[in-house]
Amino acid sequence: MRRMLLTTALLTLPAAGAQAEYVLNVLHINDFHSRIEPINKYDSTCDAETLAANECFGGVARMAAAIKAKRDEIAAAGGNVIVLDAGDQYQGSLFYTTYKGKEVAEFMSAIGFDAMAVGNHEFDDGPEGLVTLLDGVKFPVISGNLDLSRSNVLKGKVGDSVTLQVGGERIGIVSALAMDTPETASPGPNVIFQDDIDSLTADAQALTDAGVTKIIALTHSGYLRDQDFAAQVPGLDAVIGGHSHTLLGDMEEAAGPYPTMVKGAAGTDVPVATAYAYSKYLGHLTLTFDDAGVLTGAAGAPILLDASITPDPAIEARVAEMRAPIQALMEKLVADTAAPIDGDRTSCRARECEMGNVVADAMLARTAGQGVTIAIQNGGGLRASIDAGPVTMGEIISVLPFQNTLSTFQATGATLVAALENGASQYEEGAGRFAQVAGLKYTLDPKAAPGSRISEVQVRAGDGWAPIDPAATYGVVTNNYVRTGGDGFAMFQTEAQNAYDFGPDLADVLAEYLIAQGPGFAPALDGRITVK
Repeated sequence: MRRMLLTTALLTLPAAGAQAEYVLNVLHINDFHSRIEPINKYDSTCDAETLAANECFGGVARMAAAIKAKRDEIAAAGGNVIVLDAGDQYQGSLFYTTYKGKEVAEFMSAIGFDAMAVGNHEFDDGPEGLVTLLDGVKFPVISGNLDLSRSNVLKGKVGDSVTLQVGGERIGIVSALAMDTPETASPGPNVIFQDDIDSLTADAQALTDAGVTKIIALTHSGYLRDQDFAAQVPGLDAVIGGHSHTLLGDMEEAAGPYPTMVKGAAGTDVPVATAYAYSKYLGHLTLTFDDAGVLTGAAGAPILLDASITPDPAIEARVAEMRAPIQALMEKLVADTAAPIDGDRTSCRARECEMGNVVADAMLARTAGQGVTIAIQNGGGLRASIDAGPVTMGEIISVLPFQNTLSTFQATGATLVAALENGASQYEEGAGRFAQVAGLKYTLDPKAAPGSRISEVQVRAGDGWAPIDPAATYGVVTNNYVRTGGDGFAMFQTEAQNAYDFGPDLADVLAEYLIAQGPGFAPALDGRITVK
């Protein structure tokens, strides 16, 4: 039996006598991030052993099967259903690296989505990269706060809103994209971002003026901003969102209930729903309206796409076929080194190691233009060494197999020292939380009690070093696993400022860094970590 995690939110409204109800089922996903193949519990591609143990989730073939089964079930009962995507299909696996959106268009078309919001990562390869998706699908891809009048590439291809005909009723869909997308992706100078709330308000009003009484916001702005939309934009009946990778439901790790009810501009509650990320869940929100188009109920649950759901065999076969050139990519030569790069766990979980330096330096080089001066990489995230000579993409992925993305944020010196203490707190166990760094130096005393093992923390100051200032704020880069509290780095989850967790894949960052170093590159230890 399929596992469903259920929470229910009902609106209490005055009785209006005998009225004909209209029930709309909204199936939705967000932040798929190219998880074409099934994923493990860490949200990265499953290996053969995990697949054989039936411990994998999601993947496009399983997602297709789940959507078809639920849509057929609803239709067979005479119900109404739409399928929505709240953005960020792009970026996150070698399928995207290989096919650059063609695979997204093919699989989304096969599944039969009704509408999609533009996500920030749809701009990772510029406006031209988004065109691959727009030209490859027949359903509307929308984003209402984008002014594309200056873009010869995108003008006329992305709508502000769309109206769907479902069961004899008109369903209006409005949309907005995160306004900091120019900082997190590459939309270019000819894509102008307008205020999201103003745009949603205008588009919802236009639909209302056209007689549409049921309006859903399909957004890619994050769970917190979605609640602002629900509270401030008149006319919205629901918000379906993405971008923040938020899990909602009644499970222990959820950030809030599914749906989350927010007091709307008209004084009635507006449901907000989102469905985590990476194909692990399919959101299912049920909206009930009276015959005047007034929302009277909202209920739902995210459906866990585990091994109880059999993947669609045709799509599964197509995925296997498309993987062939990806295997070739794994063998592709991307760099050349003059010496081995030591990434052994006994080194990288206990002291400064060559791979730790190289990866941290690569992270810092990629983000230096954003005001970042410090990089921290957990030693446990480094899974292999690289031999001297030609370096393949497969070797790089062996070093960094988790599909972690770059996370940038700001933190005080005090927070950074606490993070280093966490990294040293299980030193004697060889724990993966050991902190490899760049732009930072520190001394570790394994004999001291946990919490007091770190001293002499210094930060780069011009060509030299200066003691870290506990009260100062520093720009930091790490990976999304560490930034969101993995390996005990809870201080980054709770104290980070202006965090953005969805940068480029760390493996790509390392590959680009090694290419830039040239064939004579040799790693070096420079004393950034001293172990007494």
